[in-house]
Amino acid sequence: MKDTPAVAAVVNGAHERRDYRPGYEIVAERILEFIAESNLVPGDRIPTENDLAQRLGISRGVVRDAVKILSALGRVRAHKGRGLFVADDDGMLISGRWGGFFRPVDLDHVLMLFEFRRVQETVAAKLAATRATPAELRTIEIAMQQCRHGYVHGEVDVFAQGDDDFHAAVAAASHNTFLGSAVRDARRLQRQSSAIVHDSFGEGTAAAVEEHETIYRAIRDGRPDEAAEATAVHLDRTLEDYRREIQRRLFG
Repeated sequence: MKDTPAVAAVVNGAHERRDYRPGYEIVAERILEFIAESNLVPGDRIPTENDLAQRLGISRGVVRDAVKILSALGRVRAHKGRGLFVADDDGMLISGRWGGFFRPVDLDHVLMLFEFRRVQETVAAKLAATRATPAELRTIEIAMQQCRHGYVHGEVDVFAQGDDDFHAAVAAASHNTFLGSAVRDARRLQRQSSAIVHDSFGEGTAAAVEEHETIYRAIRDGRPDEAAEATAVHLDRTLEDYRREIQRRLFG
């Protein structure tokens, strides 16, 4: 992992052009290059955040954000007290296509991803309203309650896990294997930006909690059109939250 002045300049925010790429994105790619050049395989230990920061000549904070991205994508695993390790991920939209999708703060990219999610998840919710079993409804309800618990008690990680579980459970209740797989992969991609822009509760978290309940009730009551509409409202509002936060992080 040889350092260059150009990388340091980008990392330190010297480039403010329209094609700006944030420092943690550059660093995450450098870490992947290091893993490949060192012939490391899943399970192998990689340097600590401090070591990586020293190698690159940048702050540990930027490295930490890069590790969040890689962890969210399933490329790196952080084990408390043990260090960082190479992981693996076989998501159909991610494996072998790093460069094409690794743009977490590109607003056009975020828009396209949410358009993709909107198509998938409105259909999934509509199907779930006619196909969900009692056990699947209970799984959706538990995830919804976990989101509410996380928000009420200020536990961001609990909310985030509940959010993942909620959307996955709705997709599973559609009884369409391809939809379920596509929803999982799209949410993996979204975690690239979530790891950075949603490290705390945002303005729309309270709304998200209520929107989840609206979606759940429509599915539970067998109202497919209302379930699809509630899902569309939820995703559209979430997209606006992402727009605002990304713009704030990039441009102040």
